[in-house]
Amino acid sequence: MERRPGVRPQPQPPGGPAGSPAGEDNPWHTGAACRRDEVGLFFAPSKEPTAARLSREEQAKQVCARCPVLLECREHALAQPEPYGVWGGLTAAERRVVLARRRRRDAELREAARVTAAGRRRIAG
Repeated sequence: MERRPGVRPQPQPPGGPAGSPAGEDNPWHTGAACRRDEVGLFFAPSKEPTAARLSREEQAKQVCARCPVLLECREHALAQPEPYGVWGGLTAAERRVVLARRRRRDAELREAARVTAAGRRRIAG
């Protein structure tokens, strides 16, 4: 979503995350708790003071905590990646941390697989 002054992005994405079984007739976000709440709760107004942002984000996370599609929403936001707002109970900064950890874990798993494969070649060799 592109951020433009005075225009808040909507928390309802156009479809489910990649690989989601939800089709166009019943996308995952139709059951999202945020559809019943103020969009402004999930996206920051321009030049929002830090204390107000933290309070708003906490309120948004409380809505997310009771949401039946929290995990689908979170995975959507991580797969896109969504650069703004609270999605799946995570802020944009928290999602960046999750993505960095996933990249690091994936790199470690690839390296472990490479070392294991090299060891097997030496034993078989």
